Amino acid sequence: MHELSICRALLDQVEAVAAEYGVQRVASITVSVGPLSGVEPDLLQAAYPLASAGTLAEGAVLKILRSPLRVHCDQCGTETAATVNRLVCGACGNWRTILVSGDELLLTDVELMTKQRCL
Repeated sequence: MHELSICRALLDQVEAVAAEYGVQRVASITVSVGPLSGVEPDLLQAAYPLASAGTLAEGAVLKILRSPLRVHCDQCGTETAATVNRLVCGACGNWRTILVSGDELLLTDVELMTKQRCL
C-alpha cells in the first residue's frame, strides 16, 4: 500500500507549512486526487490515521477532493470531460487529445490552529 508513504510525504509538506507559521497543530488537510494519479482515495483515507499518528496533524481531518478527468482536443480546440479508458474529445471524438487534469495529487489547503482560532 503505497498510500501510506504518500501520506507521509503529504504530512512532511504540511509540517513545513506549519513550521513556517510557527503553529503546533493542524485542523484539516485538503488534497485533490485525479483518477489517473495512481492513488486510490479510499486507501489514502485509510492510511492517514496511521501516518499522522504522533505528528502535528494527528486528529486533523483529511479532506479528499476528486479531480475531474479533462482533455483538450488538438483538432477542434475544445476542452471536455473524459473517462479513464477513453481519453477522446467529447465534442468531435478525436483521439489526439492532451490531458488537462486528472493525473494530479495536490495538497490544496492546510488549516492551521492557533490557541485562539484557525488560520
